[in-house]
Amino acid sequence: MENTLKVPTMAELFAAGQQPEVLFWVGCAGSFDDRAKKITKAFVKILNKANVSFAVLGTEESCSGDPAKRAGNEFLFQMQAVTNIEVMNAYEVKKVVTACPHCFNTIKNEYPGLGGNYDVVHHTQFLKELLSEGRISMEGGQFKGKRITFHDPCYLGRANGVYEAPRELIQKLDAELIEMKSCKSRGLCCGAGGAQMFKEPEKGDKDINIERTEQALETKPEIIAAGCPFCNTMMTDGVKNKEKEADIAVMDIAELIATAEDL
Repeated sequence: MENTLKVPTMAELFAAGQQPEVLFWVGCAGSFDDRAKKITKAFVKILNKANVSFAVLGTEESCSGDPAKRAGNEFLFQMQAVTNIEVMNAYEVKKVVTACPHCFNTIKNEYPGLGGNYDVVHHTQFLKELLSEGRISMEGGQFKGKRITFHDPCYLGRANGVYEAPRELIQKLDAELIEMKSCKSRGLCCGAGGAQMFKEPEKGDKDINIERTEQALETKPEIIAAGCPFCNTMMTDGVKNKEKEADIAVMDIAELIATAEDL
């Protein structure tokens, strides 16, 4: 089949005596959530196109532990983290890329205290690296002149100060990047962080994701770009709540690039 995706596992490469350039940490959402799987596939297509030597842990990957830690279950977090670290250290992993800011933040900032020291990058940073090294080229194609607003994920932006990589990629698509009134260091949470993704909201006047969607709609976008599977879900729900799903797409940065390149 032409469109079969090549996704090697660390176990396969290790058995063949090979060490990939980077471990792609897929994360729970990217593995199990139907919408987020599309982001995973888009990113893999770009990696293959750029001839990046990468591998995934496959069935050896467990949850990074972010939801457990944020919900206050430190014991469960440490169990999950230590298990992952043992697997990654056994494979001598040096560099990790992930499309989930929650995994990114946890592996980058919390694994070192438990013996897991890696160079961890978010997929937007990695895509920007590939672009600046000339390993991928980007043409705007169907996104040329399109109005796109970018929603900053909390764990990418405010927690780790990564604001420019996703925006540079959007601008490389020749799209018109329009900022919401709360953006960058003043960004507003989508409402799914801190394990809130998995519970119903408390009573109040308005859900956070609706408030955030309203800010996005004020920019009159054709596309709301995201860099996080949780944000993607919350913004998609917000757009549906406003009955705008026919007019406004919610897309991950990797999907924008893969679509622009017809991958």
